[in-house]
Amino acid sequence: MTSWDLPDPFVIAFDVGDDEIDDYNHVNNAVYLTWCERSAWAHSAALGMPKPRCLALDRGMANVRTTVRYEKPALRGDDVEIATWLLTPIVRLRATRRFQVRRASDGVTLARMEIEYVCLELSSGRAVRAPAEFQEAYVALPAVLAAAEGLAAL
Repeated sequence: MTSWDLPDPFVIAFDVGDDEIDDYNHVNNAVYLTWCERSAWAHSAALGMPKPRCLALDRGMANVRTTVRYEKPALRGDDVEIATWLLTPIVRLRATRRFQVRRASDGVTLARMEIEYVCLELSSGRAVRAPAEFQEAYVALPAVLAAAEGLAAL
């Protein structure tokens, strides 16, 4: 079984549904983005920043750049695990997350992603400085930062 790329992952699991299978009989690439978005929201909620709190603050993190490396296909009937880590703390406007998607049965990595986010004022859609609440919640763990230095770029 393959280990996670970085220490202390936040992990959630998904069952591959029939509606996620494309004409090539594997999980459509766009589904991986949906899984990562759900993973990021679950992690944000665990960090004390669920959607309702973001809405109340009129702030949110929006995807501005995604890098994906697909390794193996996920297939009908697979159970997958999605791990996420904050690679950078929020610095003014931006933060970066890394994701690793594995098949649960054998731990084989199916995909890796890095997503760069920018903080938005939701009411205007403008990029703005992240509020203190975000800066306190979205903190990259020191062990993750140290291990991430040795990772190859996607």
